[in-house]
Parts: sequence; C-alpha cells; structure tokens
Amino acid sequence: MKIDFFQIQSGCPCMYYITPSISVFTFEVVLIISGNLSFLNWLTIVPSLACFDDASCSWLFSNSRNGVKWKVREVENEIKHSKQPPRLGCYMRRVFNLSLAGLIAYLSIPVVQNLLSQRQAMNTSFDPLRLVNTYGAFGSVTKERTEVIFEGTYGDPHGSTAKWEEYEFKCKPGNVTRAPCLISPYHYRLDWLMWFAAFQNYQRNPWLIHLGVKLLANDEDATSLIQNNPFEGKSPPRFIRAEHYRYRYTKIYSKEAKAGKWWKRTKVGSYLPPISLDSVKDFMKQMDYTMPRIRKMRKH
Repeated sequence: MKIDFFQIQSGCPCMYYITPSISVFTFEVVLIISGNLSFLNWLTIVPSLACFDDASCSWLFSNSRNGVKWKVREVENEIKHSKQPPRLGCYMRRVFNLSLAGLIAYLSIPVVQNLLSQRQAMNTSFDPLRLVNTYGAFGSVTKERTEVIFEGTYGDPHGSTAKWEEYEFKCKPGNVTRAPCLISPYHYRLDWLMWFAAFQNYQRNPWLIHLGVKLLANDEDATSLIQNNPFEGKSPPRFIRAEHYRYRYTKIYSKEAKAGKWWKRTKVGSYLPPISLDSVKDFMKQMDYTMPRIRKMRKH
C-alpha cells in the first residue's frame, strides 16, 4: 500500500498538465478508498471542480447553431481575429499580476527553506499577511498502529482469576476477526480520538478516565458511541482498565488469515490501571465532571 501510494503521489503532478480536473478527482477517489480519511478528501474534490475547463465540459451542451457552445465559439473567434491594440487596462493588469507573483515568490522563500529542512514546522504561517504558509494534514505518518482497548470486570482487578471483557468501538481495530470498516465520508470522532490517545498516555488524555467512568455506570450516552458493550442488559462492571496493543494486518494465506483474522496484535503494556467509581471521585471533582448515575440491570 505504501509503494502504491507513493507511486500515485509521484505521478499525479505530471497528470496536472494533461487532465488536471480528472487527475485531482481520481487521486482523491484513490485516497478515499485506501486512506479512509472521513470527509477530508471529499472536501478536496469540491475546489477541484473549478479545474474543469470549457473543453472538458463541452459535452454537456448542444452542438446546434443556436446553442451556447456555438455562441461561445463565435465570441472566441472574434477575439482571436481582432486587431485592436492592447488597452491600458491590459498592461496594468499584467503589471499587477507580475508584481503579485513576485511578492508571493519572495514570501515563499522561508516556506521552501522549511520544506527542505530536516526539521519541518507543520501548519505554520511565515508572514503577517498570512498569504503563504505550510500545510500538512499529516506531517508524519506512523509506521505502527497502536490501540487503546477498554476492558471491564466484576472480579478482583489484581487477581489472576478476573475475567476481563472487551468493549468494541464502532470502527477502530479491536476484535482481530472484524474486518476494517469503510466510513468515508462519515467521521467517528471518538474512534479518531482514541487513535491519537494511543500515541500518548492517559495523563495527557484525562477524558479517557471520564469515558471509563461513564462505562462503569453503563451510561447510555457513552455506550451509544461504541459498537458493543459486553455489560449491556447486565449490571455494570466493578472495574475498568485500558490495555495498550500493537496491531498489524495478517498476511494473505497466513495461518491467522485462514483462521478468519484480519489483525494480529501484541500487547505493549498497561495503558490505564484499573479504576472504580469510588477510586475516581476526587479526580471527577477536580476536573468538575459530574458523576454519572448507575444504570441498573434490566428486568426481563
């Protein structure tokens, strides 16, 4: 996938001189299919529609002599064969365009220097007019996929006999037998935040503790954001913890793939130690969070 991606990235600029509109559109469609970046590439397609020139859109109009296409050709021919000398406004426009191009080129010098630097600054403005800046939706792409997996239990969290049950989220990797989902152009924000949280620790993401507290109470608003609550219809767990795993795709025709597994994972370590509603009361008060009401077991 990486090789294909870079091949596409290398070839796409050359296609701009041939069919700019189609090349941009095709490139974004490939990224939608392979990158699964929610609405990002869909938004990029919108301004690319301006790249469709008259020639590429001519098939939408009739070829009759009374049609729009014929009238446009007549106007173009008149302008082409006109021998009127250039007006003052034309010269002024050229001077303005050249001056603007020179200004942007001058302001772009630090941008190019930053681009060639080994320590690039992403999403930075280099001038007070904010005419030029760096832009990168992903300044660096991680080579590994790590995930935070929430688990709950009724037993002793420090005992070897505790049975931990995993919470499954809407789309992010969890169950190794579940196929990757295609959500574009939708955006599962919680799954997305969980992905970024896996790069750091829970101390830098205190909202994870708040989420854990919600799960400890079987809070309906919180559980509606995940795919599977193992304690749905039952008493909520006594303890919640989060484990840190490294995920990789299984290889085609491998033993794991034949067993129906899309992923293989290895445990990195503990991410969030076991917490209970009693153990986080001070934290909730300090963060000015409201303790959720415990949702009791449903009666059948």
